Amino acid sequence: MNPIQRVAIVGGTHGNEFTGAYLVKKFEQHPNLIQRSSFETLTVFGNPQAFAAATRYIDEDLNRCFLMQDLQNADLSSYEAQRAKAIAQLLGPKGNAQVDVLVDLHSTTANMGLSLLLSARNSASLQLASHLSTINPLVKVCWTHPHPESMLLRSLCEVGIVIEVGPVAQGVLDAQWFQKTEELVHAILDYLEACNRGMTPLMQSPLTLYEFIGTIDYPRNSLGEIQAMVHPLLQGKDYEPLHPGDPVFLTLEGETIPYQGDNTVYPAFINEAAYYEKGIAMCLTQKQLITLENL
Repeated sequence: MNPIQRVAIVGGTHGNEFTGAYLVKKFEQHPNLIQRSSFETLTVFGNPQAFAAATRYIDEDLNRCFLMQDLQNADLSSYEAQRAKAIAQLLGPKGNAQVDVLVDLHSTTANMGLSLLLSARNSASLQLASHLSTINPLVKVCWTHPHPESMLLRSLCEVGIVIEVGPVAQGVLDAQWFQKTEELVHAILDYLEACNRGMTPLMQSPLTLYEFIGTIDYPRNSLGEIQAMVHPLLQGKDYEPLHPGDPVFLTLEGETIPYQGDNTVYPAFINEAAYYEKGIAMCLTQKQLITLENL
């Protein structure tokens, strides 16, 4: 990993995800907590108006506003479009970021535990993720195969990481997940400090990586109304194997709908409240092991 000069911690990207929002507020009040001797750490409060209203967003999802063409489009005037441009000006631009590492703090209503979502499968990101999952085996690491361009905030930086914790209800500040998120932030900063001092830990264990491969929507009628819910045997089983033929949905009439895929997958973000509007009942991942040589 190249020497780290600046790190950004973003919270409140979604206004009703209080864990990251209040953690950034804490860091703003006590900046010494996140400063390390070899680099500068910045804090960014993503969506202050949505936070004040205790809602996910005002006009549109801020975490879907970071396409290059949208950032450069002067005609986009929604509140979140303007916030995205301001954040990109502070931390970006894409491809030439002003920060070396970006950590975006989120919470989820799904049973995702402690999850890291990587913006890229580069050596620096994987080494960091491997270290964090080694010191805390509860940490799960996810990665999305790159598209031509990502619309997510974390894509502003090559080493862009989301910390996703849950289950946490929307608009709720949960002490357990607040503390676990803060511990993970400090572990990241300590690791980066060690890297700058030439003391990078050597990871011996393979890294388990969950690669996002698709999504499943709820069964709906011609009006778009949901006709089935996540099956009780699947609810809360994030990262656990889902085999062909396993129960995946339960209709309103009580009929079980099995998983129709050909291969075993590992669902994530199962029944995430914020994804109802996006037509996503769960994300599907495939599980893979990456050895130290691949890193």
